Amino acid sequence: MKKFFGEFKKFISRGNVLDMAVGVIVGGAFTAIITALTNQILQPLINWLIALIVGGDGKGLEAAVTILKPAYDGTGALDLAHSIYIDWGAFITAIINFILIAFILFCIVKIINSVRAGSKALAEKQKKAIEKKLKKGKITEEEAAAATAELEAASVEAPAEPAPAAPTTEELLAEIRDLLKAQNPEEK
Repeated sequence: MKKFFGEFKKFISRGNVLDMAVGVIVGGAFTAIITALTNQILQPLINWLIALIVGGDGKGLEAAVTILKPAYDGTGALDLAHSIYIDWGAFITAIINFILIAFILFCIVKIINSVRAGSKALAEKQKKAIEKKLKKGKITEEEAAAATAELEAASVEAPAEPAPAAPTTEELLAEIRDLLKAQNPEEK
């Protein structure tokens, strides 16, 4: 059970999962806005237009719907709350709702992709600048590797690689000894 929760923690702490969760929440809120727009503003207008086109006076929903089983109230007027009917305006509104949401999501994805492409191009440009500095001798290979690793860690596309294990004290002392010997080749 501990292993299961450990894997779940690793999964949920990834950046992509958190980004996806934020996207779902924002998408849900945005969908609510579009649905309110289409249901509360566009659908009444569409029903009114359908009523005018079909030949009604435009004052009631009776001309905008196809009545399958009518129900009448005590005064003899059609009672839509108890009738079975097809609401063409609701259907058309649902189509408009889908098109609006799809269009907005397309625009959002297009913007995100262009930002990623720009970020990737900038990272490539910075890598080339590091390579030029390395060729001209302005920086060492270690500095170039560190700068390149930093760019890759900050990149949107590439996840950060785990840091290498820290060298032991003995390894550090041996490296210092070797550097000192290289600076003073006469002394042994």
